[in-house]
Amino acid sequence: MARIGLAALGIFGAQLLAVPQGFAAELPEACSYLSGYAETQAPGPKFLASFPTVKSGPLQGAAFLYDNAVAAIALVACDKPGEAAQIGNAILAALDRDRYWHDGRLRNGYLAGPVGSGPVKLAGWWDAKQNMWVEDRYQVGSDNGNMAWAILSLLALDRATGDHKYRDGAIRIGRWVKRWRSEPAPGGFAGGTFAHEPVPAIEKWKSTEHNTDLTAAFTGLALLTGDKSWTVEAQAARKFVNAMWRSECGCFAVGTTEDGKTRNLFLALDAQTWPLLAIPGAATRYKAAMAQTKLRDGDGFAYSEAKEGMWTEGTAQMALLLGLSGRDHEADNFMKAVNAMRAPDGSYYAANSRELPTGFMLETDPTQPRQYFHIAHLAAASWAAIAQQRYNPFTGSKSLP
Repeated sequence: MARIGLAALGIFGAQLLAVPQGFAAELPEACSYLSGYAETQAPGPKFLASFPTVKSGPLQGAAFLYDNAVAAIALVACDKPGEAAQIGNAILAALDRDRYWHDGRLRNGYLAGPVGSGPVKLAGWWDAKQNMWVEDRYQVGSDNGNMAWAILSLLALDRATGDHKYRDGAIRIGRWVKRWRSEPAPGGFAGGTFAHEPVPAIEKWKSTEHNTDLTAAFTGLALLTGDKSWTVEAQAARKFVNAMWRSECGCFAVGTTEDGKTRNLFLALDAQTWPLLAIPGAATRYKAAMAQTKLRDGDGFAYSEAKEGMWTEGTAQMALLLGLSGRDHEADNFMKAVNAMRAPDGSYYAANSRELPTGFMLETDPTQPRQYFHIAHLAAASWAAIAQQRYNPFTGSKSLP
């Protein structure tokens, strides 16, 4: 199962495309936009809104952990470690000051804005039908893929600043994730948790994308700490990713079904591109995954075989992979498609279609599809910046592993 970073979107629909005022009329590059966006927020530790133009519903004020981790990495890539550190410091605060958990886990989402004293706030909204304040059950859970991206962002900050508080935070998260390793074939790490404390549901499915993220996160921990026990965890995650390879189609399965064993043969873009960016030798061994014509849509790539529009974030990821593979002309063409998704304020729309299906249903409401929309998205801008900088977020370098 792929990352469910937009779990509340299907409840919500596409709306509120107006851009905020106060930005220069000239369209900035992605790095300039991200830096400017961070600078317009209050100083100090903070989370950035994942969908800054959304003014109501489950996404209002939501700062998804994945989006913020990628934004921090992008800001490091853009040589803006000060702005990146503000996000990193918010992540560390969330580790220390969760309202319930104190075991090294983070939530999938937080409330955007400055992180004050006391428990770090979670996002929510007023539900008129229930006449009460509610929280999204996905946002309060803890997916291991999101934990991996938090680790990668903290490792990037450790390298950029030399402050080992980020390394120490990454170690704490890694120790929590280790408990989710599964021994029975195909091994790897299970999904994590869903819904509220004190007894959230256990996610038994396994994701190719999550295990790719964890391969890179554990490898980074091993390199930075010199502790070889992290290499054991990285090898376990990598073994799972290798087991998801389907030679007959030249592609990776998206992961497993709910039993954690049976391969889910659905075709999703990030399950193809990320292993090649994150795992040593994968870009050569699994080169066929780079040519996923089934996922092409217009000038870019769709999220999955469900098609119906271009996914900005994923198209930037493919452009990065091609650029780091020396295929500059193809990379430049896909970056043109990404740059066409820039909004008047310099942000980037999540998709070029009003509703872009992922092919998955919302875990919070299985009757509703999980979708991306034509609204400004922090992760889309962040990946655009990463691709423009030719920076590999999995390795902290400008090359394939």
